[in-house]
Amino acid sequence: MSKRSLYIAAYDISDDARLRKALFVLRNYSTGGQKSVFECFLTMAEKRQLIDEIKDVIDEEADRFLLLRLDPRMKVRVLGIAVPPADPEFFYVG
Repeated sequence: MSKRSLYIAAYDISDDARLRKALFVLRNYSTGGQKSVFECFLTMAEKRQLIDEIKDVIDEEADRFLLLRLDPRMKVRVLGIAVPPADPEFFYVG
């Protein structure tokens, strides 16, 4: 099994059609998140694939996409009703 790292993916997209497409792409890779911020456990191959798919969706002159790898040595803290991110045994991409 490939080792996955936790990433935070976020976007700011001004066009509704591109926004829906980006949401569809991110939901295929995320384990949780909020409106435009997602928790994603990714292998290096999945990371490249996600970036390639998002590149096909966004307008690089008008939109923003950010993918941050979280330091695995650091503890994730959650507050309120948030659920700590967890790497699932499998993903369904469809």
